[in-house]
Amino acid sequence: MLRAMNRWTSRHTLAIALSAGLGICLSLATPLWAQDTATEPQTEATAGTQNEPKLRKRLIDSASEAEEWNPEYRADPELEMRDMLTQADRAFANGQVTDDAVGALDIYLRVLRRDSGNAAARAGVSRSVAWIVQRGEAAIASGNFDTASRYSAIASRNQPSDPAVQALAAKISAGRELAVLLSSAQLLAEQGRLVEPAGNNALDAYRAVLAKDGNNATALAGIASVQSALVTQALNAAQSNEFARADQLLGQADSITPGNQAVQDAGVRVTELRGARAAALEQQINAAIESSQFDDADALLAQLDAASLQPQKVEELREQLYNARTYASLKPGQRITDPLASGGNGPELVVIPLGSFTMGSPKREKDRSDNEGPQIEVKFKRAFAMAAAEVTVAEFRRFVAQSGYSPTSKQTRKSTVYDENSGSLTDRNGVTWEDDHSGSKASDNLPVIHVSWLDAQAYVQWLSRETGKRYRLPSEAEFEYVLRAGSNTAYPWGDGDPAKAVANVTGSRDRSASKRNWVNSFKGYDDGHWGPAPVRSYEPNRFGLYDTIGNVSEWVEDCWHDSYQRAPTDGSAWVNAGCNTRMLRGASWASAPDQVRSAFRLGAAPNTVDARLGFRVVREL
Repeated sequence: MLRAMNRWTSRHTLAIALSAGLGICLSLATPLWAQDTATEPQTEATAGTQNEPKLRKRLIDSASEAEEWNPEYRADPELEMRDMLTQADRAFANGQVTDDAVGALDIYLRVLRRDSGNAAARAGVSRSVAWIVQRGEAAIASGNFDTASRYSAIASRNQPSDPAVQALAAKISAGRELAVLLSSAQLLAEQGRLVEPAGNNALDAYRAVLAKDGNNATALAGIASVQSALVTQALNAAQSNEFARADQLLGQADSITPGNQAVQDAGVRVTELRGARAAALEQQINAAIESSQFDDADALLAQLDAASLQPQKVEELREQLYNARTYASLKPGQRITDPLASGGNGPELVVIPLGSFTMGSPKREKDRSDNEGPQIEVKFKRAFAMAAAEVTVAEFRRFVAQSGYSPTSKQTRKSTVYDENSGSLTDRNGVTWEDDHSGSKASDNLPVIHVSWLDAQAYVQWLSRETGKRYRLPSEAEFEYVLRAGSNTAYPWGDGDPAKAVANVTGSRDRSASKRNWVNSFKGYDDGHWGPAPVRSYEPNRFGLYDTIGNVSEWVEDCWHDSYQRAPTDGSAWVNAGCNTRMLRGASWASAPDQVRSAFRLGAAPNTVDARLGFRVVREL
């Protein structure tokens, strides 16, 4: 027992002394066991032992002067060496490799400091360093680079040339760089900078890690998390009806790993949400249009534009809204009729497309009159529908019968007719609105003539009462606009003589009942009629209206003005209180070519009746 205790005491004291020396030597570049010990100072306890074996001298120098030297070690110095190796092997087996003075590596190093050629100690150091390298590798794998660095430092101090030791140090250096990138990526992800801004986002940071370590599990998982986060954000955006943002996020997610199933599933879900949102918006828009809440419908259309995947449907609703707001839910070119309270329907109307045009004639135009200028730009602000044809005898007869109105011609019993005998227009008694241009009984499908501006006003007022809609005569600007129908030439068809029968105007080949012809007319032209033709006898113009030029001149709402100075530019009628001259527009069956021009205008007293005068109506929308 005493012997064992003495051996333990001596070794423990020696370990303490060597441990203090080891702390000094750890910073040296060469292995601890290879450091030169020839310069170790001698003490009084060692002064008289110069002739003892070298190993015994070093063991004695390492012991405390106060300790009693173990007699067994003095007798057999190799015994302590064997005991130290046994202790080191036991520590290694127990996993105590780097545990200060009692660790295997420290004990193997102490042996080598006494005997640098000890093969068992050398093998023990190599085995310990290999164990340390393994622990360093494990620390790297878990991302604990501080621990890995401590292992690397121990291994490098003892076997700096070992390839495994050098590889560990290199991995730690590279690992720290990857750790910085991974930490930056995580921080960017937490800040919401997943894929933006370019060059400073989590995705780019994770990809930088993979560029250095293609199988880095943390980076691969990080990229997957970025993609998943983008998908989640896309679905949240779609739930908030932010579909453009949802599409953008899904596009970013898909670009990470194209064809990803989660991204595709999210795309299907976003499409479903868009469809449901679009259907709800369409219902709301239709309801807003029907209730004339046009501003609300406009705002909803903007939302539908962002949600719908059917742009054609959006355009259809936009057109529907525009037509509702502008044309009372009708469409330009649409033909409509209003039912009359007394039975039947009013005149057929055509919805006129809103637009602008240059009113009047340019100074260079042949046969131009000064009252046709100066030219003005007219832009229509309110939609209207105009009668497709002039009011017929049948339509006017219904008005007279239902209203009991007495037309001007009935009161005066006189009008101007064409006299076949003289070949001219003359006044004749007994002629009324029921007669034609020659004073004979008029057919129902002829335009009513021998009607005054006053008669036309009475008719539109009756239509307004019968239909509940606002009827009136066209303004002068409206009439010229529909007459030109987009043209800016002298005549609606161009600048020269018509090449085919386009309107009932004077032609050199026209013949009266007695074979008379026109002195001043379009050369070589024959429209087939002398006097008014039944309405709709010729092709309609580009707006779908018949006989806006020719057949009969027509009353409009305006008062006469001898120029367009200060004329309205919004298409409204130019009316002055108490005016005694009203406007006539559009040529008649008897008009000479200079009067057939689109800009030609004429004034007459409101009670004027004539075989060349009729009218058509306008309904406000």
